[in-house]
Amino acid sequence: MHYVVDDRALRAEDFLALANCVWPGDYDAAKTCQALQKTLNIAAYQDGRLIGCLRILSDGYFFGTITELLVLPAFQRKGIGSHLLKLAKAHTPTLLYFGAQQDAEGFYEKNGCQRGMQSYIIPKAGR
Repeated sequence: MHYVVDDRALRAEDFLALANCVWPGDYDAAKTCQALQKTLNIAAYQDGRLIGCLRILSDGYFFGTITELLVLPAFQRKGIGSHLLKLAKAHTPTLLYFGAQQDAEGFYEKNGCQRGMQSYIIPKAGR
């Protein structure tokens, strides 16, 4: 297992292959590339294959959020997500806020994350 903090070489195609295994969707490769350039990407590779990724979006001072923590289903429950979260804690420039799927709350609490404020969403106009 090889972990890369601030993976500037992370390719949109590799990220989309991972994302589609966890959250299938109709993602745009060019927009994904732009998004990856705006985040601190912490990646997990096995034999050159991206198997996990945690992305942090931050202003560097006031606010940071984990946009997603993804691990290929075949590699889940092997400590990869926990290690990505540990690296995020060590390398974030700010306090991190994030939402969690209900079935993942136990994972985050087990990894030392504390429940915070209630979250809300504002849908994108036109949806």
